[in-house]
Amino acid sequence: MKTTKLYQTDTYIKSWDAVITSVKKNEKDDGSLTITLDRTAFFPEGGGQSCDTGYMNGARVIDVQESADEIYHTVLCSDPATLSAGSPVKCSLDWDRRFDNMQRHCGEHILSGVFYDLFGGVNRGFHMGHDYMTIDISLEEDPDTTVITAEDALRAELKANEVIWFDAPVTVLRFDDRSDAEKMPLRKALAFDEDISIVCVGSVENAADCVACCGTHPSSAGQVGLIKIYKVEKYKGMFRIYFEAGRRALADYDAKHTLLTDMSDRYSSSVQDLPEKLTAQENRLASVKDELFHLKKAFIAGEQAKLDSIIESDPSAVIVYPLPDLSMDDAFDMGKKYMGDTDRLIMLYSEKDTSYVLVSGGDPDCGSLVKEYASFYNGKGGGSKVSARAIFSDDTDARLFAELIEKHLR
Repeated sequence: MKTTKLYQTDTYIKSWDAVITSVKKNEKDDGSLTITLDRTAFFPEGGGQSCDTGYMNGARVIDVQESADEIYHTVLCSDPATLSAGSPVKCSLDWDRRFDNMQRHCGEHILSGVFYDLFGGVNRGFHMGHDYMTIDISLEEDPDTTVITAEDALRAELKANEVIWFDAPVTVLRFDDRSDAEKMPLRKALAFDEDISIVCVGSVENAADCVACCGTHPSSAGQVGLIKIYKVEKYKGMFRIYFEAGRRALADYDAKHTLLTDMSDRYSSSVQDLPEKLTAQENRLASVKDELFHLKKAFIAGEQAKLDSIIESDPSAVIVYPLPDLSMDDAFDMGKKYMGDTDRLIMLYSEKDTSYVLVSGGDPDCGSLVKEYASFYNGKGGGSKVSARAIFSDDTDARLFAELIEKHLR
């Protein structure tokens, strides 16, 4: 039985009465039913728009799909006996979700129409994501336009919002015949021959957009509220436009405004002066980083001088040298001086990282020592004959590893 689609005649219906025409228990055995109705305002997923959700006699409607003019509602129901074929039901929409979809979908129409009007750009792809929407614009109508710049996007954004500010009417015209529909000022060729719905933003004589679409839309452009483009990027020979519309665009503005305000307060700056403040801070950090680099080089050189004195005075085969203030990477930089150029095994210990850098002249083999003994104390690492790293989870295990190596090479 063909379902009467109430959303095609009135997108503002929030609740209605219907009669169940069929009920089927789903194979997933998750307590869900697939139900058809004689009439429904639940919009099924399609045309880039997500489906409506809501309630049917208090049971949750979680998915709506269409096939062969029949609308199938997936309903979570704890007592299937309350939803049986032939029984009347009271239905209601999640209105916030519906209106969100209406704002976003109409916003996409307006923006696509503007790109077509300004640049001859044809919308070849549309996606309504959770965090943003995208349209893929193909520059195929105007040979003089080969790129969409950031400035072009701002120009399109302004014109799209002007359509909203002037509250252009949004009408849906339905045609049974393709030839009649093609008399409309369409920005995109029709893809089907019958049961055609044309959405027109503005008058037919001066349309901001006119295209075939099966989705739900508000009755006027003013209800979209706002369109905001986030970025433009090249995509498969086209230009992908990231944007948002309606309440979601406002929520994005609110979040970013709050972020900017918080950052401005942190830097004791106005929002306008924040970039200058951040640049000054980056310059100071770069200066401090450069100073730290040179101080660290001097400190490592001093530690190397101390180690050289120990090497000259201590005949031990293994020299363990603690570095309480340096990282393992710093220890590795310090050890480069001795790699392949010492007759000892030098173990540089980064206390902060509980890790050793082993260096030698190649005998003993540093990598083999780590591979063979580090695992005894839950360590890991590896390296070459002249250098290796051994990493431990705590100081006790690290020191036991060094004691074992000393005993082994004594």
